[in-house]
Amino acid sequence: MNSKTAAGKSTRSAAFRVAPSIAPSPQLPRGNQVVFKPTDDEIDKLRLPNLVDLMGRLHFSTSDGRIWLDDQRMLLVHAKALGALRKELIENIGVDAARGYMTRMGYRAGVCDAQLARKVRIKASLNDMFVVGPQMHCLEGIGLSEVVRLDINVERGIHYGEFLWSSPVEDEENMRHFLVDTEPACWMQTGYASGYSTEFMGRPVLYREVECLSMGHMSCRIVGKLVEDWDDESRNDMRFMVPDTAISSPVPLARQPSLTARPIATTGDLDNPVGISPGFNAVLHLLKKVAPTQATVLFLGESGVGKEVFARMLHRWSSRQAKPFVALNCAAIPENLIESELFGVERGAFTGASQSRPGRFERADGGTLFLDEIGTLSFGAQSKLLRVLQEGEVERVGDSSTRKINVRVIAATNVDLREEVKDGNFREDLFFRLNVFPIRILPLRERREDIPLLMAHFLARFNLRHERHLTGFTQRAVDAMLSYDWPGNVRELENIVERGVILASDGNAIDAPQLFSCGEQFGDQRYAINGEGKLVSVNPASFTVAPAEQDELDRVTRRVNDLLVGGGDPSADNVSLDEIETMLLRKAIDTARGNVAAAARSLGITRPQMLYRLKSRGIIQEGD
Repeated sequence: MNSKTAAGKSTRSAAFRVAPSIAPSPQLPRGNQVVFKPTDDEIDKLRLPNLVDLMGRLHFSTSDGRIWLDDQRMLLVHAKALGALRKELIENIGVDAARGYMTRMGYRAGVCDAQLARKVRIKASLNDMFVVGPQMHCLEGIGLSEVVRLDINVERGIHYGEFLWSSPVEDEENMRHFLVDTEPACWMQTGYASGYSTEFMGRPVLYREVECLSMGHMSCRIVGKLVEDWDDESRNDMRFMVPDTAISSPVPLARQPSLTARPIATTGDLDNPVGISPGFNAVLHLLKKVAPTQATVLFLGESGVGKEVFARMLHRWSSRQAKPFVALNCAAIPENLIESELFGVERGAFTGASQSRPGRFERADGGTLFLDEIGTLSFGAQSKLLRVLQEGEVERVGDSSTRKINVRVIAATNVDLREEVKDGNFREDLFFRLNVFPIRILPLRERREDIPLLMAHFLARFNLRHERHLTGFTQRAVDAMLSYDWPGNVRELENIVERGVILASDGNAIDAPQLFSCGEQFGDQRYAINGEGKLVSVNPASFTVAPAEQDELDRVTRRVNDLLVGGGDPSADNVSLDEIETMLLRKAIDTARGNVAAAARSLGITRPQMLYRLKSRGIIQEGD
């Protein structure tokens, strides 16, 4: 778009242009590229918001060396430094591994920007909200995005996007080191588009680069669709979104009706764990490391995070995969029966023992035994379990002989076993025997990037189980799922999605009231920037207002409402703009707990501007 056109169309974005897909306008050469120059009529087909609302959330703080985009800390990086890192990754770990790292880096950035889009344009149309992504691409220096086609409907589960990129930083750096390539090079950018769209849709979306400057094409072109709408070969690109998936030997998913959401192809089936967050990827990395060994593994994490699901995956990745996987919830077995369940029982050992029966260890011989809630075992059972782990043999209840067994033990607990040892509730020697390779699984509230994938995963499962054809989730449902704190973790999310599948009308999207219908509490959570520049949750009780201050707040609020809607008591006290601004300044600095930079960001002004206003109104003193 030339400067004259841009000046005449003040509401258009210079970051996001409409590129015609049929009968293109005259083309302008730019080096070895061809860039479409759309006409004004073509641009007006899709009126796009400008960048003012986004740029207003970008702040540079020279006093503490931080750059903020809304409440997220940003970093300026030299393009050549990024190119050098990319080159070293390719040369040291190979193209596929390097592509995976860069793609997941972009995916994470896309998720963050999708969350920002909902906040910035909460009252905007669906298109205006979605195009924050391409606009952020420009604002963050990645390149210029031009839309060829954009068809989005969250409720009906429709997503098709086609974009052209110009000035892509990854291509420039790739060609600096490798010249013409045979594969697409915009790894971070396709990861960004996939992560942004997945978070936005609440369902897995895959963008693929079908043309690339690094391959000798005249421009970079990406196409994005729901994962299930790609063919099996194209869906293979999902391996770059989830690390180390090749070890699981995934089987391509069969085609299903378009109305049925399905999980990402790399999960292999509906029983594998699903995720894309750094915390999820860290667990997969540890599983890959320990799977080929015979080491005892201890899963740690809150109830409902999916410890047994990960344990089953560990068994499938191990050399014992052809042998049994036996699971036992130690908390579900009465104390007087736990030993016979674990080690077996001989006939006549006690009243009712009419026949000999092998225990879980014998049934798992050659395979894997998963002991969930192991912290609930009695001291007697703990002692016998310790002997089995040390000697590799079991003695049935009521028997005088032992039996050799070859079992890999995987344990799990939702309590702190170290604290249980200190309190005398768990044997220290057994703890150290189990704590060979601990793996901590983060709660769902600390890996929210996984929520959209889990929603689609469980929707596919329950569509199949209940023979329903729900198309997806409404935007309101997606927002609710992303803002809920999930005290019950993945298990609670699974139950809520199943509830929605049952309550929603077949062939429609699931709405928020059909999900959260049993009094789930969202709370009044607030956040603040701490001294380290991190976003932390703050107890709402810390924001209590003194009675006198509350009276003043009520008076000003009431008067402002009267002025806005008209009417009100004409004899009421007038409220000046200075009073309103002073009240806002006080509330901002109180909410930020004295952090001037954070208070300034909340009001959309710079820190020096905030300091000037605070001092001029006597809210803080000159020496502060």
